[in-house]
Amino acid sequence: MSYALLVLAYLLGSISTAIITCKIMGLPDPRTAGSNNPGATNVLRVGGKKAAALTLAGDMLKGLIPVLVGQALGLSYGWLLLIGFAAFMGHLLPIYYNFKGGKGVATALGVYFGIHFWAGVCVALIWLFIAKILKISSLSALIATLLAPLIFYLFTHSGSLALGLILMTALIWWRHESNIKNLLAGKEGTIKMKNQDDNT
Repeated sequence: MSYALLVLAYLLGSISTAIITCKIMGLPDPRTAGSNNPGATNVLRVGGKKAAALTLAGDMLKGLIPVLVGQALGLSYGWLLLIGFAAFMGHLLPIYYNFKGGKGVATALGVYFGIHFWAGVCVALIWLFIAKILKISSLSALIATLLAPLIFYLFTHSGSLALGLILMTALIWWRHESNIKNLLAGKEGTIKMKNQDDNT
């Protein structure tokens, strides 16, 4: 059952909420508009708040649901992490879209909530606070995910869980390589909605 859940988590994670939402709402394909990233921030740019909220919720649920199923089955933190990681990798490398996916932040957040709710809340609050103050989505995501392993260790005292989350953080930072370069050069765009210029 645990191994089957890993496969199902990956297949669920491979579903692109951004692409589906934009198609249903008659919006441009997020892979060819804005920053060309199938994620909530780019959907906000090309389609506005409602489309972005749907994308964010869908991407989070992809990470949350499989982990909650694992919780219901009484699986250990190790298995919960593996299941969440499978969903996360589905988002990064989706089998339905030639293995070209998003950056994984919202799906990772869903995984966080599924593994330990209050630790996930802490990470989410850091993300939201920085995004609110600085208006830079990538920076808020980078800082929040960087702190996530430490936060989870403080809540769970599980070193193996923290190490696994470090790997997830490393992959998120890798997918944000261009954003990091823009941040260092002072060229990273701010959070903007439809009809505003996009600098990312």
